[in-house]
Amino acid sequence: MSSVPENVSPRVTEVDRDSAVQRLQEAFAEGLIPQDEMHALLQTALTATTQAELASALAPLPAEDAGPTVVVNAAGGLIHRRGRWHVPRNFKVTSQMGKVYLDLSRAVIEYPVINIELHLGYGWARIIVPPDSTVNYEELAAEWKQPSYKAPQHSGANGPRVRIFGTMGHGRLRVKHGRG
Repeated sequence: MSSVPENVSPRVTEVDRDSAVQRLQEAFAEGLIPQDEMHALLQTALTATTQAELASALAPLPAEDAGPTVVVNAAGGLIHRRGRWHVPRNFKVTSQMGKVYLDLSRAVIEYPVINIELHLGYGWARIIVPPDSTVNYEELAAEWKQPSYKAPQHSGANGPRVRIFGTMGHGRLRVKHGRG
């Protein structure tokens, strides 16, 4: 007989914690949380180690709109988005042997966090992010080559957070910031 509880809440990551803090700050700015509660909720979010603890910090907030998930699958060829296109909150791209080119530098971005789920077999992907954005690709599992990304010297951090995760077999990923 095991003494481990059956309903253990999964551990939170720094990305989870950062996202919760940002939601709390936005809710406070919109007047949804009174100032006297804000400090306690932030403290709970920053010290949370499980998803249940993090959820308790976000409990006073209205449900978050997950937004649409756009899914693009290709065996080969080119998946290409650039110019003034509307970036969904959740974007899933699967390419077995093709190329993926996503230019978000002039795109219309309505969400503070953009989730790009990327699954590359043998192709490559190039993602150009807005100049004031932050990039997190820690949850991207690469079998062959590690992603290529050079953070700007003077990051504005006022732009969207671009979270890239998924898998790369023998594919390659290059992320860079667009010009301001």
